[in-house]
Amino acid sequence: MCSTGTNAELQQTSTDPALVLELKTRRPPSLEGRAGCETWSVDFSPDGAWFAWSMGHGIVWVVAWPLDSEDSQNGDIDRGDKSFSCGHPVWGLAFGPRPPKSAAAARPSKMSSKGKKSLLLATGLENGVIKIWNVLTGDAVFDLHGHEGVVRDLVFPQNGTLTLISSSRDKTLRIWDLSQKGKTVQVLSGHKDWISCCCVSSDCSMIASVGRFDRVSFIYASIFIFA
Repeated sequence: MCSTGTNAELQQTSTDPALVLELKTRRPPSLEGRAGCETWSVDFSPDGAWFAWSMGHGIVWVVAWPLDSEDSQNGDIDRGDKSFSCGHPVWGLAFGPRPPKSAAAARPSKMSSKGKKSLLLATGLENGVIKIWNVLTGDAVFDLHGHEGVVRDLVFPQNGTLTLISSSRDKTLRIWDLSQKGKTVQVLSGHKDWISCCCVSSDCSMIASVGRFDRVSFIYASIFIFA
């Protein structure tokens, strides 16, 4: 067991040398088989110190990583694992900000990483809201409103900025400035159907998105966005 309070269980396996861990959701019987039990998204923090998983029923589990000691796996050490209740099913999530590759190459120690107060987790919800969390304190920071459909994907560019890109079933992408609590927003349109996912090029010069049924991928020049 990784933690008795996270409503999930961890199993190690020796049957497949490529499989390191298996995380399984444990739900109360009243929730079994009910809508919203699906799990949609996972992410590692930029320094690899945390792993986040949308467990279904609006719960996100954030696990201190790696699970590298027998005591911590058995729950004998308080590892700082957290669970966030988002109130609606979580379709997308992303840690940020993400430093440039040159900075990320110098991986900070686990202790120094957790000493920072700027690690955020963005969660995209079924009702179109994006909730921003402070991972280290476990607090909800603020909500982003504007999307009119499921927020399907979220990404922070790899340039260290507090910029968040979201894609939605409302057929738009939005670029949020989290340093302004999301009050500065740019909307990118063009898709004729739900947007399934989005990504940012490594040099942050382009944003790409793909639609579900329109079978079209859009590429947007983003230099003016991240300048």
